[in-house]
Amino acid sequence: MLHFGARPPFSYEKFIQTCSEFVAEKDIGILKALAVRQGEQTRQAQATLRKWHDFEMALRNELVKLRAGRKKLDPSKYLRCDGAVIDSRINHIAMNAYKNTSLLEAEKIIDQGRWQMFDEFSVGHYFDIDALIVYGLKLLLLIHWEKIRTADKAKLLEALLLESEPVKKD
Repeated sequence: MLHFGARPPFSYEKFIQTCSEFVAEKDIGILKALAVRQGEQTRQAQATLRKWHDFEMALRNELVKLRAGRKKLDPSKYLRCDGAVIDSRINHIAMNAYKNTSLLEAEKIIDQGRWQMFDEFSVGHYFDIDALIVYGLKLLLLIHWEKIRTADKAKLLEALLLESEPVKKD
C-alpha cells in the first residue's frame, strides 16, 4: 500500500522489473511510458489512462483560467480541450492551490487531488493493468516528493542566485 506523503518503497525501475516477471510485454510498455509522461500515446486504448488524461487536462485548464484571470488575459488560447470533464472537485483543487501563497504547498494540494483521483480510478481493480497503472502513478508521485524532500536547498539557492547575478561589462 502506498500513502501520500510516505517515502517510496522502491524505485520505479524496480517496480517495472518486478512487473515484467508477471505482466505481458504490451502492458509493461504502458507502465514504462508513465515514467516519461507519454501516457497520452496509449490513452485512447486504455480506460484508466484516458480518465487520467481527461482529469489532468481539466485540472490544467482550470489553473489556466485562474492565472489568466489574474493577468487579465483571454484564457481560450491557452486551454486544451481534449476531454470534457466537468467536476466541481477539479475547480476546488485548482482554487485551493491558486489561493495558497506557498508554491510548494500549492503543488502539494494539486498532488493530493491527483492522489484522490488515483484512488477513485482503482475502485474495482485489484489484479489487472488498471491497478498497476494507478500504483505506478502513485509511486511516481511519491518519488517526485522524495526528490523535493531530499534536495539540497542551500545548493539550489546558491545556483539560483548565481544564475540571477547581473553580467559585468568590462
